[in-house]
Amino acid sequence: MNDITYDVRVYKTEVYRGKTTTTYYVRWKVGGKPWRKPFRNAAQADTYRGELQSVARRGEAFSRSTGEPVSWSRTQRADMSWYDLVCKFVDMKWKAAAPKYRQDIARALTAATPAMYSTTRGKPEDRALRTAMHRWACNSKQRDEAPEETADLLRWLAYNTRPVSALTDDPGLVRDLLDAATSLLNGQRAAPNTVRKHRMLLSNALDYAVELKLLPANPLKTLKWKPPAGSYEVDRRSVVNHTQAKALLAAVKAQQPSGERLVAFFALMYYAALRPEEAINLRRDNITLPPLVKNSESGEIEEPANAWGELHLMKAAPYSGREWTDTGAPREERALKHRAAGHGRAVPIPPPLVRILRVHLAEFSKGPDGRVFYGVQGGELPFITYRRAWRAARKAVLMEKEFASPLAARPYDLRHACVSTWLNAGVPAPQVAEWAGHSVEVLLRVYAKCIVGQDEAAKRRITEALM
Repeated sequence: MNDITYDVRVYKTEVYRGKTTTTYYVRWKVGGKPWRKPFRNAAQADTYRGELQSVARRGEAFSRSTGEPVSWSRTQRADMSWYDLVCKFVDMKWKAAAPKYRQDIARALTAATPAMYSTTRGKPEDRALRTAMHRWACNSKQRDEAPEETADLLRWLAYNTRPVSALTDDPGLVRDLLDAATSLLNGQRAAPNTVRKHRMLLSNALDYAVELKLLPANPLKTLKWKPPAGSYEVDRRSVVNHTQAKALLAAVKAQQPSGERLVAFFALMYYAALRPEEAINLRRDNITLPPLVKNSESGEIEEPANAWGELHLMKAAPYSGREWTDTGAPREERALKHRAAGHGRAVPIPPPLVRILRVHLAEFSKGPDGRVFYGVQGGELPFITYRRAWRAARKAVLMEKEFASPLAARPYDLRHACVSTWLNAGVPAPQVAEWAGHSVEVLLRVYAKCIVGQDEAAKRRITEALM
């Protein structure tokens, strides 16, 4: 018997109300044979029923063996929702991804998801849906542990996001998806770096859909799209000078109860360009200080004049939050940024930092795992503790206008100040890049606006060469 028929009738949706769940059955006949498909959500059932009616009205052929339009089988239409693809992609990436990268994936795909809603009927509040998607759906470790209220939101997303195959059927949907992924909650476009990152992650997810044979090709790669102009550069207004830095460190020291133990923490960023995650993970074994010397006149043991030490960094511990790490700790040890596992870097310790570290190591005992910095209670140094201390120091030292400005707005800006100092002191860029853990290309691009006075020196050298 011929498998193709045009004899199709679509009936009213049948509703079955059980004790705990309600099921919606879409009913239709193909060549006299009855078919029925269950859905847990009325909107999803209405969408499927409407698609059947639309195809039947266009006079397309149906398959007697599948009960669905022949065109659906011919294009190998997959019945995986966008929500299910996101969860599957997150699970595929989870094991090898760093906690911060897991967060990046969650942010990008959560932002994109509203473009894939199949209906707005019964839709919960937008912010609640985004929180459920980001915090639970895009977290392989905790998705199955979502509280009941959140589980209801996830069920709505599971039943009310369009199939991935819709991206092939509707080219305009691909652009809507990209626009959503690269926009803020208020509809404005995100920062250029966020836009580029989210587009890349969205493209990776669609590549995975191709791998799963849900799409014939990645539709995002055929879309005409111009990346936003602009690249990250350090704002010169955020860079403190040495006098300001010393005043801020003094203000940190004056705070109780954590101030004295945080002076060296911030000093490492200002004098050695450490990232916060590198400073917080520093062990005593990573520090080599010059030996003390005996004063020939007084006979006292004292700090040698202008002697340098050295830091040997091997690992960092970026902050990501307990829910994103495998261990459940707020931080997880990783290789240094831009370094393969097992590859460290050496950073010189200038005399002012030698003195600060010497005092710190003498005053505070070794912390957990030999760490130099830890909390008042002996545990890991809390993220909020040093952020609050820095804000209090800025408020104590800076004028009202300066406090409202970008000047040293974040502890990370101390690192920027250090790298700027090195460059302006004439240290060759390759050496600065090595100490700071950058590539030379990134270093010069990021700190281009912080190098001052070099143009005049260059002109003098050219003038001398032409004489």
